[in-house]
Amino acid sequence: MNHHISRRNFLKKSSHVAAAAGISSCGILLKGCWSRKDFDLVIKDGLVLDGMGHEFLRTDIGISGNMIKKMGKIPHYRGKKIIESKNLVVCPGFIDVHNHTDIELIVNPKAESAVRQGVTTLISGNCGSSPFPVAEEIYEEMKGNLKEVYDVDLNWMDIRGFLARLEEKGSALNYTTLAGHGTIRGAAMGFNDRPPKQEELERMKLMVKENMQNGAFGLSTGLEYAPGSFAQPGEIIELCRIVSEFNGVYATHMRDEGDFLLESLEEAVEVARQTGVSLQISHLKIAYPRNWHKIESLIEKLNKAERENVKICCDRYPYVAGSTGLSYLFPLWARQGTTEEFLARLKDSTLERRIREHMTEQEKKLGSWDKILISSVVEEKNKRFEGKSVLSASRESGKEPFEFMRDLLIEEKNRVEMVIFMMNENNLKRILSHKLVGIGSDGSAVAPYGLLGKGKPHPRLYGTFPKVLGRYIREEKILPLTEMVKKMTWIPARKFGLTGRGSIQPEYIADIVIFDRDIVMDKATWQDPHLYPEGIYYVIVNGQIVIDKGEHTGNLPGAILRKKI
Repeated sequence: MNHHISRRNFLKKSSHVAAAAGISSCGILLKGCWSRKDFDLVIKDGLVLDGMGHEFLRTDIGISGNMIKKMGKIPHYRGKKIIESKNLVVCPGFIDVHNHTDIELIVNPKAESAVRQGVTTLISGNCGSSPFPVAEEIYEEMKGNLKEVYDVDLNWMDIRGFLARLEEKGSALNYTTLAGHGTIRGAAMGFNDRPPKQEELERMKLMVKENMQNGAFGLSTGLEYAPGSFAQPGEIIELCRIVSEFNGVYATHMRDEGDFLLESLEEAVEVARQTGVSLQISHLKIAYPRNWHKIESLIEKLNKAERENVKICCDRYPYVAGSTGLSYLFPLWARQGTTEEFLARLKDSTLERRIREHMTEQEKKLGSWDKILISSVVEEKNKRFEGKSVLSASRESGKEPFEFMRDLLIEEKNRVEMVIFMMNENNLKRILSHKLVGIGSDGSAVAPYGLLGKGKPHPRLYGTFPKVLGRYIREEKILPLTEMVKKMTWIPARKFGLTGRGSIQPEYIADIVIFDRDIVMDKATWQDPHLYPEGIYYVIVNGQIVIDKGEHTGNLPGAILRKKI
Protein backbone atom coordinates (compact mmCIF):
# COMPACT_ATOMS: atom_id res chain seq x y z
CA MET A 1 0.00 0.00 0.00
CA ASN A 2 1.37 3.35 -1.05
CA HIS A 3 1.38 5.76 1.89
CA HIS A 4 2.54 8.67 -0.23
CA ILE A 5 -0.14 11.40 -0.58
CA SER A 6 0.40 14.26 -2.99
CA ARG A 7 0.16 17.86 -1.71
CA ARG A 8 -2.82 18.47 -4.02
CA ASN A 9 -4.78 15.52 -2.59
CA PHE A 10 -3.91 16.52 0.96
CA LEU A 11 -5.27 20.05 0.47
CA LYS A 12 -8.37 18.69 -1.23
CA LYS A 13 -9.08 16.24 1.62
CA SER A 14 -8.32 18.90 4.24
CA SER A 15 -10.85 21.31 2.73
CA HIS A 16 -13.53 18.64 2.84
CA VAL A 17 -12.77 17.94 6.51
CA ALA A 18 -12.84 21.64 7.33
CA ALA A 19 -16.20 22.04 5.63
CA ALA A 20 -17.58 19.08 7.51
CA ALA A 21 -16.32 20.56 10.77
CA GLY A 22 -18.15 23.82 10.02
CA ILE A 23 -15.03 26.00 9.89
CA SER A 24 -15.00 26.86 6.20
CA SER A 25 -15.86 30.47 7.00
CA CYS A 26 -12.23 30.44 8.15
CA GLY A 27 -12.44 32.71 11.15
CA ILE A 28 -10.39 30.08 12.99
CA LEU A 29 -7.63 29.33 10.50
CA LEU A 30 -6.71 32.12 8.11
CA LYS A 31 -9.01 34.95 9.19
CA GLY A 32 -10.83 36.49 6.24
CA CYS A 33 -9.76 34.04 3.54
CA TRP A 34 -12.52 32.00 1.89
CA SER A 35 -15.03 33.78 4.20
CA ARG A 36 -18.72 33.96 3.38
CA LYS A 37 -19.89 37.52 2.80
CA ASP A 38 -23.03 37.19 4.88
CA PHE A 39 -24.11 40.82 4.45
CA ASP A 40 -24.20 43.16 1.48
CA LEU A 41 -23.47 46.05 3.83
CA VAL A 42 -22.22 46.31 7.40
CA ILE A 43 -22.44 49.55 9.38
CA LYS A 44 -19.71 49.34 12.02
CA ASP A 45 -19.56 50.76 15.51
CA GLY A 46 -22.30 53.39 15.20
CA LEU A 47 -24.26 55.15 17.91
CA VAL A 48 -27.58 53.60 16.97
CA LEU A 49 -30.94 55.18 17.75
CA ASP A 50 -33.71 52.71 16.96
CA GLY A 51 -36.25 55.49 16.34
CA MET A 52 -38.53 54.35 19.14
CA GLY A 53 -37.11 56.72 21.73
CA HIS A 54 -34.59 54.37 23.34
CA GLU A 55 -31.10 55.54 24.26
CA PHE A 56 -28.01 55.07 22.09
CA LEU A 57 -26.76 51.55 21.49
CA ARG A 58 -23.21 51.17 20.17
CA THR A 59 -23.50 48.27 17.76
CA ASP A 60 -23.02 47.01 14.22
CA ILE A 61 -25.80 46.57 11.68
CA GLY A 62 -25.82 43.88 9.00
CA ILE A 63 -27.91 44.51 5.88
CA SER A 64 -28.79 42.00 3.16
CA GLY A 65 -30.84 43.08 0.18
CA ASN A 66 -33.20 45.76 1.43
CA MET A 67 -33.49 44.39 4.98
CA ILE A 68 -31.72 44.80 8.29
CA LYS A 69 -30.72 41.24 9.21
CA LYS A 70 -28.57 41.56 12.30
CA MET A 71 -27.65 43.94 15.09
CA GLY A 72 -24.65 43.11 17.26
CA LYS A 73 -20.95 42.49 16.77
CA ILE A 74 -20.23 41.68 13.11
CA PRO A 75 -16.64 41.04 11.93
CA HIS A 76 -15.48 43.14 8.99
CA TYR A 77 -14.94 40.14 6.76
CA ARG A 78 -18.64 39.27 6.80
CA GLY A 79 -19.66 42.37 4.85
CA LYS A 80 -19.24 42.97 1.12
CA LYS A 81 -19.12 46.69 1.91
CA ILE A 82 -18.32 48.36 5.23
CA ILE A 83 -19.32 51.79 6.52
CA GLU A 84 -17.23 52.89 9.49
CA SER A 85 -19.51 55.00 11.67
CA LYS A 86 -17.63 55.39 14.95
CA ASN A 87 -18.98 58.36 16.94
CA LEU A 88 -21.65 58.98 14.28
CA VAL A 89 -25.39 58.73 14.91
CA VAL A 90 -27.08 55.92 12.99
CA CYS A 91 -30.87 56.18 12.91
CA PRO A 92 -33.85 55.40 10.70
CA GLY A 93 -34.19 57.52 7.58
CA PHE A 94 -36.30 60.62 8.12
CA ILE A 95 -39.91 60.66 6.95
CA ASP A 96 -40.97 64.04 5.59
CA VAL A 97 -44.63 64.00 6.59
CA HIS A 98 -45.58 67.13 4.67
CA ASN A 99 -44.07 67.41 1.21
CA HIS A 100 -45.09 68.74 -2.19
CA THR A 101 -42.83 66.78 -4.53
CA ASP A 102 -44.47 65.30 -7.61
CA ILE A 103 -43.38 66.53 -11.07
CA GLU A 104 -39.90 67.23 -9.64
CA LEU A 105 -39.19 63.49 -9.41
CA ILE A 106 -39.91 63.11 -13.11
CA VAL A 107 -37.51 65.97 -13.89
CA ASN A 108 -34.76 64.76 -11.54
CA PRO A 109 -35.28 61.41 -9.75
CA LYS A 110 -32.12 61.96 -7.66
CA ALA A 111 -34.25 64.05 -5.24
CA GLU A 112 -31.10 65.89 -4.19
CA SER A 113 -32.39 68.52 -1.74
CA ALA A 114 -34.47 65.96 0.17
CA VAL A 115 -32.23 62.90 0.33
CA ARG A 116 -29.17 64.96 1.32
CA GLN A 117 -31.10 65.98 4.46
CA GLY A 118 -31.41 62.32 5.44
CA VAL A 119 -34.96 62.00 4.14
CA THR A 120 -35.72 58.52 2.84
CA THR A 121 -39.52 58.77 2.47
CA LEU A 122 -41.72 61.61 1.23
CA ILE A 123 -45.41 61.98 2.00
CA SER A 124 -46.72 64.24 -0.74
CA GLY A 125 -50.02 65.37 -2.23
CA ASN A 126 -50.63 67.88 0.57
CA CYS A 127 -52.65 71.07 0.98
CA GLY A 128 -55.49 69.78 -1.19
CA SER A 129 -53.34 69.52 -4.32
CA SER A 130 -52.15 66.41 -6.13
CA PRO A 131 -51.17 65.93 -9.79
CA PHE A 132 -54.20 63.67 -10.21
CA PRO A 133 -57.00 63.36 -11.10
CA VAL A 134 -56.54 65.80 -13.97
CA ALA A 135 -59.69 67.83 -14.59
CA GLU A 136 -60.67 68.06 -18.26
CA GLU A 137 -61.35 71.77 -17.67
CA ILE A 138 -57.67 72.50 -16.97
CA TYR A 139 -56.01 69.66 -18.93
CA GLU A 140 -54.63 71.92 -21.67
CA GLU A 141 -53.44 74.55 -19.17
CA MET A 142 -51.69 71.92 -17.05
CA LYS A 143 -50.19 70.28 -20.14
CA GLY A 144 -48.81 73.62 -21.33
CA ASN A 145 -47.42 74.55 -17.92
CA LEU A 146 -45.66 71.23 -17.44
CA LYS A 147 -44.05 71.47 -20.86
CA GLU A 148 -43.00 75.12 -20.50
CA VAL A 149 -41.71 75.00 -16.91
CA TYR A 150 -40.47 71.41 -16.58
CA ASP A 151 -40.26 70.04 -20.14
CA VAL A 152 -42.52 67.20 -19.00
CA ASP A 153 -45.23 65.70 -21.19
CA LEU A 154 -48.55 65.12 -19.47
CA ASN A 155 -49.52 61.50 -20.13
CA TRP A 156 -51.63 60.58 -17.11
CA MET A 157 -55.11 61.38 -15.84
CA ASP A 158 -55.34 59.49 -12.55
CA ILE A 159 -53.24 58.20 -9.65
CA ARG A 160 -52.43 54.93 -11.39
CA GLY A 161 -51.04 56.73 -14.41
CA PHE A 162 -49.05 59.21 -12.33
CA LEU A 163 -47.44 56.60 -10.05
CA ALA A 164 -46.62 54.46 -13.09
CA ARG A 165 -44.92 57.50 -14.66
CA LEU A 166 -42.81 57.97 -11.51
CA GLU A 167 -41.78 54.32 -11.58
CA GLU A 168 -40.42 54.60 -15.13
CA LYS A 169 -37.20 56.37 -14.07
CA GLY A 170 -36.97 55.23 -10.48
CA SER A 171 -36.24 57.49 -7.53
CA ALA A 172 -33.55 58.06 -4.93
CA LEU A 173 -36.10 57.82 -2.11
CA ASN A 174 -39.47 56.33 -1.26
CA TYR A 175 -42.56 58.21 -2.41
CA THR A 176 -46.07 58.17 -1.01
CA THR A 177 -48.94 60.48 -1.78
CA LEU A 178 -52.27 61.69 -0.52
CA ALA A 179 -55.12 62.62 -2.86
CA GLY A 180 -55.82 66.34 -3.00
CA HIS A 181 -59.37 67.37 -2.15
CA GLY A 182 -59.09 70.59 -4.17
CA THR A 183 -57.96 68.62 -7.20
CA ILE A 184 -60.77 66.09 -6.76
CA ARG A 185 -63.35 68.85 -6.29
CA GLY A 186 -62.16 70.61 -9.41
CA ALA A 187 -62.40 67.41 -11.44
CA ALA A 188 -65.85 66.57 -10.07
CA MET A 189 -67.60 69.96 -10.22
CA GLY A 190 -65.30 72.72 -11.42
CA PHE A 191 -63.49 75.47 -9.54
CA ASN A 192 -66.17 77.92 -8.45
CA ASP A 193 -67.63 78.87 -5.07
CA ARG A 194 -70.75 76.76 -4.68
CA PRO A 195 -71.84 73.66 -2.80
CA PRO A 196 -71.81 70.38 -4.71
CA LYS A 197 -74.99 68.87 -6.07
CA GLN A 198 -75.72 65.43 -4.67
CA GLU A 199 -74.45 63.67 -7.77
CA GLU A 200 -71.26 65.76 -7.64
CA LEU A 201 -70.70 64.83 -4.01
CA GLU A 202 -71.19 61.18 -4.91
CA ARG A 203 -68.66 61.61 -7.72
CA MET A 204 -66.15 63.05 -5.23
CA LYS A 205 -66.74 60.18 -2.82
CA LEU A 206 -66.16 57.69 -5.62
CA MET A 207 -62.93 59.48 -6.60
CA VAL A 208 -61.68 59.37 -3.00
CA LYS A 209 -62.47 55.65 -2.86
CA GLU A 210 -60.73 54.96 -6.19
CA ASN A 211 -57.65 56.91 -5.08
CA MET A 212 -57.47 54.99 -1.79
CA GLN A 213 -57.88 51.69 -3.62
CA ASN A 214 -55.05 52.60 -5.99
CA GLY A 215 -52.46 53.57 -3.41
CA ALA A 216 -53.25 56.98 -1.87
CA PHE A 217 -52.54 57.12 1.87
CA GLY A 218 -55.40 59.48 2.55
CA LEU A 219 -56.96 62.81 1.65
CA SER A 220 -55.54 66.32 2.03
CA THR A 221 -57.34 69.64 2.08
CA GLY A 222 -56.15 73.15 1.43
CA LEU A 223 -58.98 75.15 2.97
CA GLU A 224 -57.25 78.51 2.38
CA TYR A 225 -56.94 77.80 -1.34
CA ALA A 226 -59.54 77.74 -4.09
CA PRO A 227 -61.41 75.54 -4.80
CA GLY A 228 -60.99 73.59 -1.52
CA SER A 229 -61.84 76.73 0.45
CA PHE A 230 -65.38 76.61 -0.97
CA ALA A 231 -66.13 73.30 0.76
CA GLN A 232 -68.26 73.40 3.89
CA PRO A 233 -67.45 71.06 6.82
CA GLY A 234 -70.24 68.67 5.84
CA GLU A 235 -68.57 67.98 2.50
CA ILE A 236 -65.24 67.22 4.18
CA ILE A 237 -66.93 64.93 6.70
CA GLU A 238 -68.62 62.92 3.93
CA LEU A 239 -65.30 62.40 2.15
CA CYS A 240 -63.41 61.59 5.35
CA ARG A 241 -65.86 58.79 6.13
CA ILE A 242 -64.47 57.06 3.04
CA VAL A 243 -60.88 57.76 4.12
CA SER A 244 -61.61 56.33 7.57
CA GLU A 245 -62.99 53.11 6.07
CA PHE A 246 -59.57 52.55 4.48
CA ASN A 247 -57.65 53.54 7.66
CA GLY A 248 -56.25 56.52 5.80
CA VAL A 249 -55.05 59.91 7.04
CA TYR A 250 -56.85 63.24 6.69
CA ALA A 251 -54.16 65.95 6.40
CA THR A 252 -55.47 69.50 6.46
CA HIS A 253 -54.10 72.92 5.70
CA MET A 254 -56.72 74.48 7.92
CA ARG A 255 -59.24 77.12 6.86
CA ASP A 256 -57.30 79.85 8.66
CA GLU A 257 -53.94 79.97 10.46
CA GLY A 258 -54.20 83.51 11.81
CA ASP A 259 -57.24 85.43 13.02
CA PHE A 260 -59.48 82.31 13.03
CA LEU A 261 -56.82 79.75 13.90
CA LEU A 262 -58.56 78.31 16.97
CA GLU A 263 -61.91 78.01 15.22
CA SER A 264 -60.22 76.31 12.26
CA LEU A 265 -58.51 73.81 14.54
CA GLU A 266 -61.87 73.02 16.15
CA GLU A 267 -63.35 72.41 12.69
CA ALA A 268 -60.58 69.95 11.83
CA VAL A 269 -60.92 68.12 15.15
CA GLU A 270 -64.69 67.89 14.69
CA VAL A 271 -64.18 66.16 11.32
CA ALA A 272 -62.02 63.57 13.08
CA ARG A 273 -64.52 63.20 15.93
CA GLN A 274 -67.42 62.53 13.58
CA THR A 275 -65.61 60.19 11.20
CA GLY A 276 -62.93 58.53 13.30
CA VAL A 277 -60.38 59.50 10.66
CA SER A 278 -56.72 59.87 11.62
CA LEU A 279 -56.08 63.64 11.60
CA GLN A 280 -52.87 65.40 10.56
CA ILE A 281 -52.72 69.19 11.05
CA SER A 282 -50.41 70.53 8.37
CA HIS A 283 -47.62 73.04 9.13
CA LEU A 284 -49.07 74.09 12.50
CA LYS A 285 -48.45 77.81 12.91
CA ILE A 286 -49.77 81.06 14.34
CA ALA A 287 -49.73 83.68 11.60
CA TYR A 288 -49.35 87.45 12.05
CA PRO A 289 -48.18 89.33 15.16
CA ARG A 290 -51.70 90.12 16.34
CA ASN A 291 -52.34 86.38 16.85
CA TRP A 292 -49.04 85.25 18.40
CA HIS A 293 -50.52 85.36 21.91
CA LYS A 294 -52.82 82.43 21.05
CA ILE A 295 -50.08 79.83 21.63
CA GLU A 296 -51.42 78.67 25.02
CA SER A 297 -54.96 78.26 23.71
CA LEU A 298 -53.65 76.39 20.68
CA ILE A 299 -51.66 73.91 22.77
CA GLU A 300 -54.58 73.37 25.15
CA LYS A 301 -56.88 72.55 22.22
CA LEU A 302 -54.37 69.99 20.90
CA ASN A 303 -54.00 68.37 24.31
CA LYS A 304 -57.77 68.29 24.80
CA ALA A 305 -58.30 66.57 21.45
CA GLU A 306 -55.72 63.94 22.38
CA ARG A 307 -57.33 63.39 25.78
CA GLU A 308 -60.62 62.80 23.99
CA ASN A 309 -58.95 60.05 21.92
CA VAL A 310 -59.00 61.97 18.66
CA LYS A 311 -56.23 60.48 16.50
CA ILE A 312 -54.36 63.75 16.02
CA CYS A 313 -50.82 64.64 14.96
CA CYS A 314 -49.33 67.80 13.47
CA ASP A 315 -46.24 68.81 11.54
CA ARG A 316 -44.06 71.91 11.27
CA TYR A 317 -40.92 73.21 9.54
CA PRO A 318 -38.23 75.05 11.59
CA TYR A 319 -38.61 78.54 10.10
CA VAL A 320 -40.61 81.68 10.92
CA ALA A 321 -41.56 82.28 7.28
CA GLY A 322 -43.95 80.31 5.12
CA SER A 323 -44.07 80.03 1.37
CA THR A 324 -46.87 79.76 -1.17
CA GLY A 325 -48.18 81.41 -4.30
CA LEU A 326 -48.38 85.22 -4.34
CA SER A 327 -52.05 84.91 -5.31
CA TYR A 328 -52.74 83.66 -1.76
CA LEU A 329 -52.73 87.30 -0.64
CA PHE A 330 -55.62 88.16 -2.95
CA PRO A 331 -59.29 87.66 -1.99
CA LEU A 332 -60.80 84.20 -2.30
CA TRP A 333 -63.71 85.40 -4.42
CA ALA A 334 -61.23 86.71 -6.97
CA ARG A 335 -59.29 83.43 -7.05
CA GLN A 336 -62.21 81.14 -7.85
CA GLY A 337 -62.45 79.44 -11.23
CA THR A 338 -59.64 78.87 -13.69
CA THR A 339 -56.39 80.83 -13.89
CA GLU A 340 -57.78 82.78 -16.84
CA GLU A 341 -60.84 83.82 -14.81
CA PHE A 342 -58.65 84.95 -11.89
CA LEU A 343 -56.44 87.01 -14.18
CA ALA A 344 -59.50 88.53 -15.85
CA ARG A 345 -60.69 89.80 -12.45
CA LEU A 346 -57.27 91.32 -11.79
CA LYS A 347 -57.57 93.19 -15.10
CA ASP A 348 -61.14 94.33 -14.43
CA SER A 349 -61.02 98.00 -13.34
CA THR A 350 -64.52 97.76 -11.83
CA LEU A 351 -63.20 95.23 -9.27
CA GLU A 352 -60.01 97.09 -8.39
CA ARG A 353 -61.39 98.97 -5.38
CA ARG A 354 -62.66 95.79 -3.70
CA ILE A 355 -59.36 93.98 -4.28
CA ARG A 356 -57.35 96.98 -3.05
CA GLU A 357 -59.36 97.09 0.18
CA HIS A 358 -58.55 93.44 0.82
CA MET A 359 -54.86 94.01 0.12
CA THR A 360 -54.77 96.98 2.51
CA GLU A 361 -55.99 94.65 5.26
CA GLN A 362 -53.32 92.10 4.31
CA GLU A 363 -50.63 94.78 4.69
CA LYS A 364 -51.96 95.64 8.16
CA LYS A 365 -51.69 91.99 9.25
CA LEU A 366 -48.12 91.76 7.96
CA GLY A 367 -46.98 95.16 9.16
CA SER A 368 -45.21 95.96 5.89
CA TRP A 369 -44.78 94.67 2.35
CA ASP A 370 -41.11 94.09 3.16
CA LYS A 371 -42.29 90.87 4.89
CA ILE A 372 -42.95 89.32 1.45
CA LEU A 373 -40.08 88.06 -0.75
CA ILE A 374 -40.61 87.11 -4.39
CA SER A 375 -39.06 83.63 -4.51
CA SER A 376 -39.66 82.48 -8.09
CA VAL A 377 -41.13 83.56 -11.41
CA VAL A 378 -41.10 82.02 -14.89
CA GLU A 379 -40.58 84.94 -17.28
CA GLU A 380 -36.96 85.92 -17.82
CA LYS A 381 -37.69 89.66 -17.67
CA ASN A 382 -38.95 89.32 -14.10
CA LYS A 383 -36.08 87.19 -12.74
CA ARG A 384 -34.48 90.37 -11.37
CA PHE A 385 -37.18 90.49 -8.70
CA GLU A 386 -36.36 87.06 -7.24
CA GLY A 387 -35.09 87.31 -3.68
CA LYS A 388 -36.35 90.89 -3.31
CA SER A 389 -39.16 92.08 -1.07
CA VAL A 390 -42.39 93.34 -2.59
CA LEU A 391 -41.54 96.75 -1.14
CA SER A 392 -38.13 97.04 -2.79
CA ALA A 393 -39.20 95.33 -6.04
CA SER A 394 -42.18 97.64 -6.42
CA ARG A 395 -39.95 100.69 -5.94
CA GLU A 396 -37.53 99.33 -8.52
CA SER A 397 -40.38 98.85 -10.97
CA GLY A 398 -41.73 102.37 -10.35
CA LYS A 399 -45.09 101.05 -9.14
CA GLU A 400 -46.81 101.00 -5.79
CA PRO A 401 -46.97 97.53 -4.16
CA PHE A 402 -50.54 96.63 -5.16
CA GLU A 403 -49.96 97.50 -8.82
CA PHE A 404 -46.64 95.66 -8.81
CA MET A 405 -48.14 92.44 -7.42
CA ARG A 406 -51.20 92.58 -9.66
CA ASP A 407 -49.19 93.22 -12.83
CA LEU A 408 -46.62 90.55 -11.94
CA LEU A 409 -49.35 87.91 -11.47
CA ILE A 410 -50.87 88.86 -14.83
CA GLU A 411 -47.53 88.77 -16.66
CA GLU A 412 -46.57 85.45 -15.04
CA LYS A 413 -50.02 83.86 -15.52
CA ASN A 414 -50.23 83.36 -11.74
CA ARG A 415 -46.91 81.48 -11.60
CA VAL A 416 -45.32 83.55 -8.83
CA GLU A 417 -44.09 82.02 -5.56
CA MET A 418 -43.42 84.04 -2.42
CA VAL A 419 -41.84 83.70 1.02
CA ILE A 420 -43.91 85.33 3.77
CA PHE A 421 -42.53 86.26 7.21
CA MET A 422 -45.39 86.00 9.68
CA MET A 423 -44.41 83.72 12.59
CA ASN A 424 -42.72 84.05 15.98
CA GLU A 425 -39.52 82.25 17.06
CA ASN A 426 -40.66 81.42 20.60
CA ASN A 427 -43.93 79.98 19.32
CA LEU A 428 -41.96 77.95 16.79
CA LYS A 429 -39.90 76.32 19.56
CA ARG A 430 -43.02 75.57 21.60
CA ILE A 431 -44.64 73.92 18.58
CA LEU A 432 -41.57 71.92 17.50
CA SER A 433 -41.14 70.50 21.01
CA HIS A 434 -44.79 69.44 21.42
CA LYS A 435 -45.24 65.66 21.57
CA LEU A 436 -47.89 65.66 18.82
CA VAL A 437 -45.78 67.60 16.30
CA GLY A 438 -43.54 65.91 13.74
CA ILE A 439 -41.36 67.45 11.06
CA GLY A 440 -42.48 68.29 7.55
CA SER A 441 -40.50 70.44 5.14
CA ASP A 442 -43.52 71.74 3.18
CA GLY A 443 -41.03 71.72 0.31
CA SER A 444 -40.19 69.84 -2.86
CA ALA A 445 -37.20 67.76 -3.90
CA VAL A 446 -35.10 70.09 -6.06
CA ALA A 447 -31.40 70.58 -6.89
CA PRO A 448 -28.99 73.50 -7.37
CA TYR A 449 -28.63 72.65 -11.07
CA GLY A 450 -30.83 72.14 -14.11
CA LEU A 451 -34.51 72.99 -14.33
CA LEU A 452 -35.00 72.60 -10.57
CA GLY A 453 -32.21 75.03 -9.67
CA LYS A 454 -34.13 78.18 -10.56
CA GLY A 455 -35.37 80.96 -8.33
CA LYS A 456 -34.82 81.56 -4.64
CA PRO A 457 -37.10 79.03 -2.96
CA HIS A 458 -37.70 78.76 0.77
CA PRO A 459 -34.54 77.30 2.40
CA ARG A 460 -36.70 74.60 4.00
CA LEU A 461 -36.36 72.67 0.73
CA TYR A 462 -32.69 72.06 1.61
CA GLY A 463 -32.43 72.58 5.34
CA THR A 464 -35.45 71.42 7.34
CA PHE A 465 -34.18 68.28 9.04
CA PRO A 466 -30.54 69.37 9.57
CA LYS A 467 -31.75 72.68 11.01
CA VAL A 468 -33.96 70.88 13.53
CA LEU A 469 -31.04 68.64 14.55
CA GLY A 470 -28.41 71.38 14.65
CA ARG A 471 -30.16 74.55 15.74
CA TYR A 472 -33.02 73.28 17.87
CA ILE A 473 -31.64 70.04 19.33
CA ARG A 474 -27.87 70.61 19.65
CA GLU A 475 -27.90 74.36 20.30
CA GLU A 476 -31.32 75.21 21.71
CA LYS A 477 -31.83 71.80 23.37
CA ILE A 478 -35.63 71.98 23.06
CA LEU A 479 -35.78 68.15 23.28
CA PRO A 480 -33.43 65.19 23.68
CA LEU A 481 -32.13 63.89 20.34
CA THR A 482 -33.79 60.52 21.00
CA GLU A 483 -37.21 62.18 21.17
CA MET A 484 -36.76 64.28 18.04
CA VAL A 485 -35.54 61.28 16.02
CA LYS A 486 -38.65 59.40 17.16
CA LYS A 487 -40.81 62.27 15.86
CA MET A 488 -38.99 62.10 12.51
CA THR A 489 -39.17 58.30 12.08
CA TRP A 490 -41.18 55.89 14.21
CA ILE A 491 -44.20 58.12 14.90
CA PRO A 492 -44.88 59.12 11.26
CA ALA A 493 -44.28 55.55 10.07
CA ARG A 494 -47.01 54.35 12.44
CA LYS A 495 -49.29 57.29 11.63
CA PHE A 496 -49.25 56.63 7.90
CA GLY A 497 -49.07 52.84 8.08
CA LEU A 498 -45.56 52.46 6.63
CA THR A 499 -45.09 48.92 7.92
CA GLY A 500 -41.54 47.69 8.39
CA ARG A 501 -40.12 51.22 8.28
CA GLY A 502 -39.30 53.95 10.79
CA SER A 503 -37.10 51.86 13.09
CA ILE A 504 -33.72 50.15 13.14
CA GLN A 505 -34.33 46.54 14.12
CA PRO A 506 -33.94 43.13 12.46
CA GLU A 507 -36.38 42.39 9.62
CA TYR A 508 -37.11 46.09 9.08
CA ILE A 509 -36.42 47.81 5.76
CA ALA A 510 -32.95 49.37 5.70
CA ASP A 511 -33.81 53.07 5.36
CA ILE A 512 -30.98 54.63 7.38
CA VAL A 513 -29.23 57.96 7.86
CA ILE A 514 -25.78 58.43 9.42
CA PHE A 515 -24.83 61.90 10.65
CA ASP A 516 -22.46 63.79 12.91
CA ARG A 517 -24.52 65.30 15.72
CA ASP A 518 -21.72 67.75 16.54
CA ILE A 519 -21.76 69.52 13.17
CA VAL A 520 -25.05 68.70 11.41
CA MET A 521 -26.62 71.98 10.26
CA ASP A 522 -28.50 73.61 7.41
CA LYS A 523 -26.59 75.98 5.09
CA ALA A 524 -29.43 77.32 2.92
CA THR A 525 -30.34 80.99 3.41
CA TRP A 526 -33.09 83.28 2.14
CA GLN A 527 -30.78 84.86 -0.43
CA ASP A 528 -28.79 81.71 -1.22
CA PRO A 529 -31.17 78.79 -0.70
CA HIS A 530 -29.69 76.22 -3.10
CA LEU A 531 -27.10 74.93 -0.60
CA TYR A 532 -26.88 71.40 0.76
CA PRO A 533 -26.57 70.91 4.54
CA GLU A 534 -23.48 69.61 6.28
CA GLY A 535 -22.97 66.68 8.62
CA ILE A 536 -25.18 64.14 6.79
CA TYR A 537 -22.61 61.55 5.66
CA TYR A 538 -24.58 58.50 4.55
CA VAL A 539 -28.15 57.89 3.47
CA ILE A 540 -29.27 54.34 2.75
CA VAL A 541 -32.59 53.67 1.01
CA ASN A 542 -33.96 50.14 0.78
CA GLY A 543 -30.50 48.79 1.60
CA GLN A 544 -28.61 50.77 -1.06
CA ILE A 545 -26.28 53.70 -0.44
CA VAL A 546 -27.62 56.91 -2.01
CA ILE A 547 -25.44 59.41 -0.12
CA ASP A 548 -21.86 58.18 0.39
CA LYS A 549 -19.55 60.42 2.43
CA GLY A 550 -21.83 63.33 1.65
CA GLU A 551 -22.00 62.77 -2.11
CA HIS A 552 -24.85 61.40 -4.22
CA THR A 553 -24.05 57.99 -5.73
CA GLY A 554 -26.69 58.27 -8.44
CA ASN A 555 -28.41 55.15 -7.12
CA LEU A 556 -32.21 55.18 -7.45
CA PRO A 557 -33.42 52.44 -5.08
CA GLY A 558 -36.54 54.27 -3.87
CA ALA A 559 -39.95 52.63 -4.05
CA ILE A 560 -43.38 53.99 -4.87
CA LEU A 561 -45.24 52.99 -1.72
CA ARG A 562 -48.95 52.32 -2.14
CA LYS A 563 -51.43 52.12 0.70
CA LYS A 564 -52.14 48.52 1.65
CA ILE A 565 -55.86 47.90 2.00
